[in-house]
Amino acid sequence: MKSPVYNVKAVPVDKIRANSYNPNAVAPPEMKLLELSIWEDGYTMPCVCYYIPEEDIYEIVDGYHRYTVLKTSKRIFEREKGLLPVVVIEKDISNRMASTIRHNRARGTHSIDLMVEIVSELTKAGMSDAWILKNIGMDADELLRLKQISGLTELFKNKDFSNSEEYE
Repeated sequence: MKSPVYNVKAVPVDKIRANSYNPNAVAPPEMKLLELSIWEDGYTMPCVCYYIPEEDIYEIVDGYHRYTVLKTSKRIFEREKGLLPVVVIEKDISNRMASTIRHNRARGTHSIDLMVEIVSELTKAGMSDAWILKNIGMDADELLRLKQISGLTELFKNKDFSNSEEYE
């Protein structure tokens, strides 16, 4: 069996539809990060679909959020000319459902220790907090927690923490 990734197709977004069984949800901050990622890096992974010839439609097995970005981001839609990179799998509905869950669960989670190291390296390289927040998709509280976990005081140099209120 040859892997589907060797046959990527550019499919018009109006020939693609979501499946009805994807339990995955992405919070708004991560959707903004996905849009930024696609804008900055392009589509680096095709969506996985099943082709339904009777309807001439591609139904998503994996990649719903990448598909959603193409539909909702005007700048990406225009740059991509309304085309979504797709690979096709030939599986019955039960196996497509299982494939959706495998794709969702296989993505994993980020290691806190590795994220602390990345924030530390970016800070040491001179990247500002604003740059880290924008490009890594963190909020300010998360960045602060990772810096606190690191225990490295140098990550806080040149920061003004004088916003504390004086209590009577």
